[in-house]
Amino acid sequence: MFGSLGFTELILILVIVLIIFGAGKLPQLGEGLGKAIKGFKKSVHEADAIEAEAQAAAQQAAPPPPAVADSSAQTVSANQTAAAAQPAPRV
Repeated sequence: MFGSLGFTELILILVIVLIIFGAGKLPQLGEGLGKAIKGFKKSVHEADAIEAEAQAAAQQAAPPPPAVADSSAQTVSANQTAAAAQPAPRV
């Protein structure tokens, strides 16, 4: 959107701003805009830091996921235990 603004468009905007606010108010306007941008950047940085801390705390507080055991190994082990408990058939 702003990439298509040329040099003449920027000069025209500056002239309009000078007419509306006057030359005396222009430094105050620039100072206010600078403070607003600085405050916005500071709040974004703080929000990122708070979010990172919250994620770290959530990962630290959460218990580790339970280990997934191989169900086929459990089935084989159960079958071997049951076979060992039964007496051998007589022929």
